Amino acid sequence: MSSARFLDALKTRRTYYNITPKSPIPDERIEEIVKEVVLHTPSSFNSQSSRAVVLLKKEHEKLWDIVAEVLKPVVPEAQWPTTEKKLQGFKSGYGSVLFFEDQESVRKLQEQFPLYQDAFPGFAQHTNGMIQLATWTALELEGFGASLQHYNPLIDLKVKEQWNIPASWDLIAEMPFGVPGAPAGDKTFAPIEDRVKSYGK
Repeated sequence: MSSARFLDALKTRRTYYNITPKSPIPDERIEEIVKEVVLHTPSSFNSQSSRAVVLLKKEHEKLWDIVAEVLKPVVPEAQWPTTEKKLQGFKSGYGSVLFFEDQESVRKLQEQFPLYQDAFPGFAQHTNGMIQLATWTALELEGFGASLQHYNPLIDLKVKEQWNIPASWDLIAEMPFGVPGAPAGDKTFAPIEDRVKSYGK
């Protein structure tokens, strides 16, 4: 595979807020994609501390009901209708992927390699970010639209209770997905010359 195909996939990955409860592929394929991404994404010291949970259909809807339940008491009353509409948009999708980091795995590496102990939490976030991007891009190649949300840590406790998530797993992000109901919005770019430098040409 040439790099052009890979770069084209990155270019077409977008943020979709308008998603529908439809899937172009079987549920088993969705699970397989997430497993393959988690399995093959590199991690510092081969730590493999990243975790993922796939929620589909009714389980996916439960997630966004939890988010609404947690947020309503803390969001100003005047702002709640806007927030509620946004959450309903996520709930209207087909599924969500929850991304976690197993802090027990991170702590073991800190004990094993004390010279790098302060760096391991950051290393773990790097891996999780790669997994998020790879999952997002792979789902889009299958015909889904997705977005990346961060309602943690407000929802962490209820999420762990609902799906029996180990206490050592820290929630990093939530990715609702579904078949797009409308095109993605326009995307703007800062000058690439200010963001990438090259020497030795």
